[in-house]
Amino acid sequence: MTDKERCRCTDPLVVCSPGSLVELAAVLPASGRFVVARLDGARMTNADQVFYDFSDALLFPSYFGWNWDALSDCLRDLHWLPADGYLVIVENAHRLLPDSTQDQHILLRILARTVQYWANPLGQPDGKVVPFKVLLLCHRDEDAVHLRQVITQAVHNER
Repeated sequence: MTDKERCRCTDPLVVCSPGSLVELAAVLPASGRFVVARLDGARMTNADQVFYDFSDALLFPSYFGWNWDALSDCLRDLHWLPADGYLVIVENAHRLLPDSTQDQHILLRILARTVQYWANPLGQPDGKVVPFKVLLLCHRDEDAVHLRQVITQAVHNER
């Protein structure tokens, strides 16, 4: 198996296609209780739908503000949904927010920063790291390659 066939599970956002493999140990906690949220990127064609789908999948509280800052805040809190780890799976991830590159980049940055936030023991209860993983699934290898490029632009080339 080549490196191209294996998902890069060390990246904050793990992008996979049918031709790649995911090591479950790299995306799921070894033990304990974890929350799995499944979302469909094909449904999330605009920011409002992104807010709705994340709110619905992760049971956001009624005070959720329906904007990017509120999404980021809720993803970094999750006190209403206690767990030993979190896994967010986005199917059809290559179809996220197709009409707004800006919104697409904002969402990808929020997700990457959320993964990094939960991986930092500072500020966490008992100083313990809580696994928060994001698995972005694409139907074709070409879509996965393109999505990785979009993530690189979004996360590493902030404007």
